[in-house]
Amino acid sequence: MISTLRQKYTVLYGKDVNAEEMDKRFISLVENHKSLFGKDNPMIFSAAGRTEIAGNHTDHNLGLVIGAAINLDTIASASKRDDMIINFHSEGFPKCTIDLSDLEIKEDEINTTASLLRGIARAFMDRGVEIGGWDANVTSKVLRGSGLSSSASVEVLIAEIFNALYAGDSISSVELAKIGQYAENVYFGKPSGLLDQLSCAYGGIVGIDFENKTEPKVESLSFDFSDFDLDMVITDTRGCHADLTDEYAAVPPEMREIAHFYGKENLREVDFNAFIKDIAQIREKVKNDRAILRAYHFFKENERVRYMLKELKEGDVDTFLYNVTESGNSSFRFLQNVYPASCPKEQGVALAIALSEDILDGEGAVRVHGGGFAGTIQAYVPKRLLKRYIERMESLFGEGCTTVIAIRSLPVARIY
Repeated sequence: MISTLRQKYTVLYGKDVNAEEMDKRFISLVENHKSLFGKDNPMIFSAAGRTEIAGNHTDHNLGLVIGAAINLDTIASASKRDDMIINFHSEGFPKCTIDLSDLEIKEDEINTTASLLRGIARAFMDRGVEIGGWDANVTSKVLRGSGLSSSASVEVLIAEIFNALYAGDSISSVELAKIGQYAENVYFGKPSGLLDQLSCAYGGIVGIDFENKTEPKVESLSFDFSDFDLDMVITDTRGCHADLTDEYAAVPPEMREIAHFYGKENLREVDFNAFIKDIAQIREKVKNDRAILRAYHFFKENERVRYMLKELKEGDVDTFLYNVTESGNSSFRFLQNVYPASCPKEQGVALAIALSEDILDGEGAVRVHGGGFAGTIQAYVPKRLLKRYIERMESLFGEGCTTVIAIRSLPVARIY
């Protein structure tokens, strides 16, 4: 088993993978499977976490984004059963058991793993796949609450287990992502978009165009920032503990206020030049300057995504980094998601960006990562500055707040 897995470590975890550490991780996974279920030689699966590279808060108005699978993953060992029972053991969580003979939505399962299992099973049944039970134990290195999509990673992992065991691996990465989103939206009760699941399901960097939200266009490309002497670093600012749901929830409808001025549902349907020409009338009608600024961010961020994909294809890293900075500045000034308006005295993300700019001193780049308001930043750090960068960020936000990540080239998959 280990010799087979070792051949995949580089595409899973990057060039700097610690093979011995990964050996221990997978051996422990399989040993736990035998201890829990009494079964030898299980299948092994891996699903990546994800990072957002560009397209901050644009997907919900049918915009363009760049995401990437990363080298922090969720892994599972799984064995097929001959009945309709799923036993799911996720490290650090209570055991979850469901019976697939009942796939109705359960109110008492909302926001639980059971709801995801049941919803994903229903999605496979709706696609004409005859399903059955399985046993699996799961462990994850995708940091929870870090904007790296630990939940989407689990969702596409579960979908891939069904795919391998009952669909002959015939379901595409796009469909696996849709299945995960369906379970999260309908069964789990969270109205999320498709960005996280697509980024976790695909390998490498993906440009996603949500103009057709039911059939998004996905362009995949291979890129390794370490080839350009750069490390990607995520810093968790361990910030505001207030409920930020209202802050996040305000962004899509405020952008849509501008779309509604033109009789449209989403900003993607609005012409930027018309928006600029009509801006005085919009201000008079909408009476929400923040909505206008957020719309401006949407238009400019969409344009940036197109440029940044081209720059990555051509290896033009300097211009790409310039646009990373511009993306972050636009989020800060126009989208206004770097700190919550409801909690203005706590601005950890802004502080992290300021300290990063001082350390980098014109090299690399830094931006808010993911949803914003609190949480994480993303930095591209020259390798010679990495040690200093980590030391200074951790002196401010605490030991272990930084995580060095790399792009993973392998999609969600059975790996043994």
